[in-house]
Amino acid sequence: MTIAESIKELRTERGISQAALARAIGVSQKAIDYWERGVNEPKATYIILLADFFDVSTDYLLGRD
Repeated sequence: MTIAESIKELRTERGISQAALARAIGVSQKAIDYWERGVNEPKATYIILLADFFDVSTDYLLGRD
């Protein structure tokens, strides 16, 4: 699983909008959209924030579980 797929899956499983996730970790909704579509990948600092927000490991987000 790619990081794009992981982010989208975790977000949709929890019923959170892109905008709500963006506000929670301090990025734009467009950044979340780009990450989920694989246009861009989040920097390490945002991967850590995403892992903390979703209560998963960074390895899980990166598909290394």
